[in-house]
Amino acid sequence: MSLKQSENKWDKLADKKRVEKTIEALKKNGVDTYFVKTASEAKKKLLEITPVGSEIMTMTSVTLDSIGITSEINNSKKFNAIRDKLYSMDRNKQKIEMNRLGGAHEYVIGSVHAVTEDGKILIASNSGSQLPSYSYGAGKVIWIVGTQKIVKNIDEAFKRIYDYTFPLEDARAKKAYGMNSNVSKILIVNKEIQPGRIILIFVDEVLGF
Repeated sequence: MSLKQSENKWDKLADKKRVEKTIEALKKNGVDTYFVKTASEAKKKLLEITPVGSEIMTMTSVTLDSIGITSEINNSKKFNAIRDKLYSMDRNKQKIEMNRLGGAHEYVIGSVHAVTEDGKILIASNSGSQLPSYSYGAGKVIWIVGTQKIVKNIDEAFKRIYDYTFPLEDARAKKAYGMNSNVSKILIVNKEIQPGRIILIFVDEVLGF
């Protein structure tokens, strides 16, 4: 399936019934879930649930960039932002320290690539740098997700990642870093066993890819 053929399917916002079904499943799987109509509402909700002064890592995310969350967290001085500290370190000399700093924080904020109707969440990565924090390291995980990322099941989730998300991310990485991307690692969150640890905010807008 080509990217052009898949765009209409993978960029279509989920209807109310599908969103409600997915939210119910996510909550049963231990993921606190909210629904808002607009990106500005999502940003407002996120800032409501992240106390001023919190230690926060913002992961690389087209969604976060597009709604101004990356700059809000990292440039406002209201938070203990980890991202700039991490990127100021020397990878050749401080690799282990960087891995520790990048893998465990009070809060981590990002997005995901697919959410199934039965409440499973998938995140694809080239380096895998965001996955330790999402899966275990962070005290709190907050994901902001456009409802176009809701899919029927795991099979559709993989199709969305490989047929749609990856070509777009590959093009973004080549433009931003001068190198191609890969679907090197995929995290599947079936359930969260720590109550209140993961929060997912669905937005009724096409955000990210």
